[in-house]
Amino acid sequence: MEPFMKRFGYRIRRMLMLSGAALAGLMLISYADLWAEPTGQPQQPTAAEPIHITSDRLESDSTAKSAEFIGSVLAIQGDTEIRCDRLKIFYKKNLGKEAAVAQDALSKIVASGNVEIKFDNRVAVTDEAVYITDEKILVLTGPNSKITSGKDSISGSRIIFHREGGNIRVEGAGDRRVEALLFPEKKVMN
Repeated sequence: MEPFMKRFGYRIRRMLMLSGAALAGLMLISYADLWAEPTGQPQQPTAAEPIHITSDRLESDSTAKSAEFIGSVLAIQGDTEIRCDRLKIFYKKNLGKEAAVAQDALSKIVASGNVEIKFDNRVAVTDEAVYITDEKILVLTGPNSKITSGKDSISGSRIIFHREGGNIRVEGAGDRRVEALLFPEKKVMN
């Protein structure tokens, strides 16, 4: 096992695996080490970029401070793209009318049904994705949740992705274990 870790040490700095039932339960991987961007930082949309959403139907609930887009949903902001069956946006409470239309007014976004998210040169697929805007945390839930970066991928029943810090936590459920597929980079000989 030691030569394996030396060989792939530049790609995986820390991998924690627990024995027995816990092995199927969780795996911690540092995103920055696994899928580091060439520029060092993931490209995140800025607040100045508009969010463009199309769907078959829109239902708004001012009491619940939410809006739900239903049917063949496509949401785009900068290089981030979400495709799903339903997309529900929750607004922060106690905001003035001017802030209610601003992106900073969003507290949470929930995408469900055949979810595919393209972001930071990655693709995530899942049954349900919840994005908590203030913490910049993306939670993917479903038995076949997966994030792919290039040829590398990680999958499990629940994936918690911290966009700002770049950490990932992947959990399995029942007999479904966490799975990682990593391709080492080839070194060019001089």
